[in-house]
Amino acid sequence: MTYKAFDLTGKTVLITGGNSGIGLGMAEALAQAGAAVCIWGTNADKNAAALAKLKAYGTKAMALTCDVGNEQEVEQRFAETTARLGPVHACFANAGVSGRAGSESFTSMTAEEWHRVTRVNLDGAFYTLRAAAKHMVGHGQGGALVGTASLAAISGQPRGEHYAATKGGLISMIRALAVEFARSGIRANAILPGWIDTAMTEKALNWDKFRDKVLPRVPARRWGKPEDFGAIAIYLVSDASSYHTGDTFLIDGGYSLF
Repeated sequence: MTYKAFDLTGKTVLITGGNSGIGLGMAEALAQAGAAVCIWGTNADKNAAALAKLKAYGTKAMALTCDVGNEQEVEQRFAETTARLGPVHACFANAGVSGRAGSESFTSMTAEEWHRVTRVNLDGAFYTLRAAAKHMVGHGQGGALVGTASLAAISGQPRGEHYAATKGGLISMIRALAVEFARSGIRANAILPGWIDTAMTEKALNWDKFRDKVLPRVPARRWGKPEDFGAIAIYLVSDASSYHTGDTFLIDGGYSLF
């Protein structure tokens, strides 16, 4: 018999950046657990393909095109989401971009490159989580706020200071939200992925020099997969995590320990 607290029937979940990678891995697991799922993404074709996968599980699902770095667009899409699916019980601020491959030293990083990353990874998370928190306080049913950070938030990443700063900032934002909204029944937690095989990381993970140096340092002896995040997503949305807030879940196959 399935542990009843993990049955997400009746819950609605929003996942930004949910049309591929870790976001889609979480979305598929949540749909299988019975949740209604809305994904946001900037690529309409990828949204459609992901939506087809979600609908195959027999639960309600929808996909919207949204640039989370656009404040007005986030507000509009959030309103569309609730109009069609009802109250949102969990929101994953998962959308993100990486630093450009082959970036120069921090000393020559342009303001344009800095803001390209912070606009989505930090500003976008702020707009998304703000809309979700306001909505959850308003409907009075509590809920879950989740931010996808990164191992980069706690380790040094040369030429990736902008990316690291956004992920470290997201963790701090999540902790503050956990404290501010606990009495409203809203919990907030962060997920820190390690080296995960997605479209964002495929160039690095398939570069022989990188693979030969990094993979031996992963105790699990493999790259992570999007589906490795399904269980933690279900837990964080479910009633099983009702007293668990302000935490950071490091999912890296033991990389940070070795």
